[in-house]
Amino acid sequence: MDISRDSVRRARPLLGTLVEISIGDPLHANVERAIDAAFGTVAKVHRLMSFHEHESDVGRLNRLAQLRPIAVDPWTFEVLEMALELHKRSHKSFDISIARVLQRMGLLPGPMDQAASVGLAVDTADAIELLPGYHVHYRDPGIQIDLGGLAKGFAVDRAVEVLQEHGIRRGLVNAGGDLAGFGPDLHLIHVRDPRDPRQLICGIDVRNEALASSGRRFDPIYSSSTSFATIIDPSTNASVCTVVGATVRAPSCMLADALTKVVMIQGESAGPLLAHYHASALTVMADDVIRMTNWQGGASFGP
Repeated sequence: MDISRDSVRRARPLLGTLVEISIGDPLHANVERAIDAAFGTVAKVHRLMSFHEHESDVGRLNRLAQLRPIAVDPWTFEVLEMALELHKRSHKSFDISIARVLQRMGLLPGPMDQAASVGLAVDTADAIELLPGYHVHYRDPGIQIDLGGLAKGFAVDRAVEVLQEHGIRRGLVNAGGDLAGFGPDLHLIHVRDPRDPRQLICGIDVRNEALASSGRRFDPIYSSSTSFATIIDPSTNASVCTVVGATVRAPSCMLADALTKVVMIQGESAGPLLAHYHASALTVMADDVIRMTNWQGGASFGP
């Protein structure tokens, strides 16, 4: 992304990635206090919604919610509400109960035995019961949830809110590619080519909106090539293969991240869902065709 020399930038390791906050009001009296408060908000989301933290809301739900209703933080409850809404509207393509499959693939800690491959007895929307007083109950003993990117996008949105509450007028919050920009300035975001992440595929202008990308797994330490997609199609419990990568522009970062998963699974069929959420997608297909669905705003291709 393009950052002005007059900006203030800070970064901290959170959410399993590097979270960067860039502020375009370097002389604002509250700039350091605002940045610290924003990072504090991101840290709170991490504590609440990390799959890896034993005492996080997600950790407690996965251990205990099948036994009795468990009280969670209002933020966790809000993310679960959105997850179930997206599950229904996407015709089950978006599914936070895919954690069992990710465990079997070794992408999340936990059992990798045959039990992890057994599907739920009921649909996720019925398996997770949201109750008054921010309580959650699992109706299926086999369910394990992972809020993953949804929580990361939510954290970015909350960080932006905190910055604005402190009087910051322009800036950008970036959590490992899940990002949101606010204020009058355009933020030029350079998007990596999902077929070869060493290369850029395009630049996208973002203003008062969010952007997120999903694609095949890429670890530059071990290989310059991508491997398989970590996006799982719940209808097959297998990695998606017809779409190589997707970038979604949306009003919120939580929506942008979630919708990248749906686009990776559904391709162009995700158009109506994108339109419902006032979002748009740039999709790279396995046959190297690039499609833009409901696209709004500029996207510049080439060197």
